[in-house]
Amino acid sequence: MPETPELSVVVYGPNVQDHLPALLGPLAAQPPDGVEVIVAAVGDWAREAAEEHAPAFTVLPLPDGAGDAAARAAGAARASGRWLHFVHAKDGLPAGAARTIADHVASLPDTVDVLLFDHVRSSWRTSGLPSPDGPRLARAGGADLALDDRAALLGLAPLLGNRAVRAAFWRERERLLTTDDEPFAAYAALLLADRVACLPHAAYEVRTLRRESLPPVPPERRHALVERYESLLDLAAGRPAAYAVLYDLMVGDCLRTFARAGMPDGVAREFFRRASLAARHRRPDGHRRPPGLEGLRRSLLEQDSCTEYRALQAANRTRRRVRSVVRSGRRRTGTLLRTAQYRRALAEPVDPRLAVFSAYWARGVACNPAAIAAELARLAPGVHPVWVVTAAGAALLPPGTDHVVPGTRRYWEVLARAKYLVNNVNFPDAVVKRPGTVHLQTHHGTPLKRMGLDQLPYPAAARGLDFQALLERVDRWDFSVSANSHSTRMWQRAYPSRHVSLDHGYPRNDVYYRAGAAEVRAVRERLGIAPGRRAVLYAPTHRDYEAGWTPRLDLAALADQLGEETILLVRAHYFYETAASPSSPLAGLRRAGRIIDVSSYDPVEELCLAADALVTDYSSIMFDYANLDRPIVIHADDWETYRTTRGVYFDLTAEAPGPVARTQRELADILTTDAWHDERAAKTRTAFRRRFCEYDDGRAAERVVRRVFLGEDERTLPPVLPIEERTPAPSPEEATAS
Repeated sequence: MPETPELSVVVYGPNVQDHLPALLGPLAAQPPDGVEVIVAAVGDWAREAAEEHAPAFTVLPLPDGAGDAAARAAGAARASGRWLHFVHAKDGLPAGAARTIADHVASLPDTVDVLLFDHVRSSWRTSGLPSPDGPRLARAGGADLALDDRAALLGLAPLLGNRAVRAAFWRERERLLTTDDEPFAAYAALLLADRVACLPHAAYEVRTLRRESLPPVPPERRHALVERYESLLDLAAGRPAAYAVLYDLMVGDCLRTFARAGMPDGVAREFFRRASLAARHRRPDGHRRPPGLEGLRRSLLEQDSCTEYRALQAANRTRRRVRSVVRSGRRRTGTLLRTAQYRRALAEPVDPRLAVFSAYWARGVACNPAAIAAELARLAPGVHPVWVVTAAGAALLPPGTDHVVPGTRRYWEVLARAKYLVNNVNFPDAVVKRPGTVHLQTHHGTPLKRMGLDQLPYPAAARGLDFQALLERVDRWDFSVSANSHSTRMWQRAYPSRHVSLDHGYPRNDVYYRAGAAEVRAVRERLGIAPGRRAVLYAPTHRDYEAGWTPRLDLAALADQLGEETILLVRAHYFYETAASPSSPLAGLRRAGRIIDVSSYDPVEELCLAADALVTDYSSIMFDYANLDRPIVIHADDWETYRTTRGVYFDLTAEAPGPVARTQRELADILTTDAWHDERAAKTRTAFRRRFCEYDDGRAAERVVRRVFLGEDERTLPPVLPIEERTPAPSPEEATAS
């Protein structure tokens, strides 16, 4: 790179929903000549993502909470390039964008202060959509333009990312341009520039985050919109063409905000009043309103006729609804209504002493909800738990378990009245989030595979999913339980909403630190595992690209290779409930006594306690089992296919909890030598445990109950014990010796 780079790309801000790695990765992989990258990383998550590419970038760590303006200023101060391109950490750069910008600015005359270019638009549901700015840029033409001659350029999206600015110009005007109000800075840069240039090429990707994942906008921020435009109109004073364009932008933006922002009545009326004053007092001489409905809207705004404007809105909504009905036919209102019982129950008061629990789509008492319910009985016995269980599963419930069957009258009644709703998946779409209720999402595993919105690019995983409905369910969550910071971050990006992350550990994993030798021996006795025999738990996961479950291993051959002193505990994924049927691929092996089929055994935590080692592919059981600090072997025979079709968050083959086998022969070699439990295996397992067993210490359920049900402050909860100070349950060998 030359001593003075042509372009400094200043990436700034926090790692919102984990979008930063996708931005930095390509820049690091193929750094453009003549381009330097400065990362003003706000918060630890952004710093960690940037430091992975530290040799390629200059990383400026900034504290959590640092604003965008401060981050941009820090990056600009460190930058040495002739031009600056500010890129928010949530956004992206199309392939080759930095190189394209650098080449173009190198050819511009010194009189040009701002280069404008096109962008694409992405959101949680779309990617790379074209913007309306391309034709405007093409029509403007030229490489050395006066804004007064091309005032329509003010109609481009007000982003700092779709423009590069000459570094000397930015520093001269930095006092005016340093603001957390990005649209103001984007407009002001154009108004203050002597000359501008246009590049009708998409060189930026702006990402719109879900509104529901962002903090609510306070009333004063709504009023700031009017103040922004008035300040911009002051900057444009004496420039009639630019002033007129900005005035029209202000009126249109204010009317859209009033119509769509969902402001409380008092805030909305005050916003309308301020917008009306600005529309009247700032109206350019000789300015004519547009004809038709838009002209009527603007007239009502200038007259401060808020009530009449709302009546016009209501009439327009009614007309649109009628047209929609005519086009699509009469909708079945019955599908939009709750059952009669549910509607009546919703009118009753919320019961603060009622909690509804469910796990794995109402399969039974299991997983994190079961552990929380048990701790709730100890710490808050006055809260009555009711489990949602299918009719088939009800017969297997522990005696005395109060339960409801989905779809029954009492089912809808308890869902309507319970203050607490706890699930490791989601309650049905029809469930209403009532004021005063608490929805606790416990999840049921640490994510290796892509989840939630992150499944969108993977058709095999996304098939049949309604992502809008998913987000509406996610928006009901108040709390989300996490076992480690990896999960916390992935849940934020996969399920963007305002829920609070409970970084307290997985309650279902408490047993791995509380069970003693007697419990380990008792489980092995129930399973028929003789003392001294090695038990290997084989627990593969589901594959979206397979219709049913077939063992990926020749289990009979593997059992022969491992010898009589090893017993295989085989557990099919719970999606395949037929695994234990007489026609299952496991049936013949069961009858021959070569394995123990534990597909229907619950709870799975007991199987983990009984096993000397775990063999899995991509199942989240590996993250739970790692708490026991026992050997784990990964069988990844179809890793490339799984990674491509399902999507993953990290490369398991490079960051595995133990040895990785790509074939059955390799797996057998590992299990028949010391490789499954040697020093190298222990070292990789230790690193894996530090990363993924971060919050699991045996007191997760207690922390969750105290925080959610007892309302205790997070600072008063039992602290998470450092991993070095934890003592897992004894291994089967230790339990037998004790």
